[in-house]
Amino acid sequence: MAVTVRIPTPLQRLTNGQGEVQCTGSTVNDLLADLEKRHPGVKERICDESGKLRRFVNVFVNEEDIRFLQGDQTAVKDGDEVSIIPAIAGGMA
Repeated sequence: MAVTVRIPTPLQRLTNGQGEVQCTGSTVNDLLADLEKRHPGVKERICDESGKLRRFVNVFVNEEDIRFLQGDQTAVKDGDEVSIIPAIAGGMA
């Protein structure tokens, strides 16, 4: 099962400059494990030491925020698109 995972620019140095990679798995958590296997170092930047997604990392499956689905247990299927989006903080100086 191939799922397209969109990689944010700051992490593309770990994916050989690729903005999209193909991964396999039946849940978001499975995809993250496969992503780490294919591109070591990615997971430690988006997950905490217990393996849970960091608060500032948003993940979308087909444009739906997984926080409103089943979190990292959200099911994925062949042809789905998963986007990893780090939150952006800022304000007026």
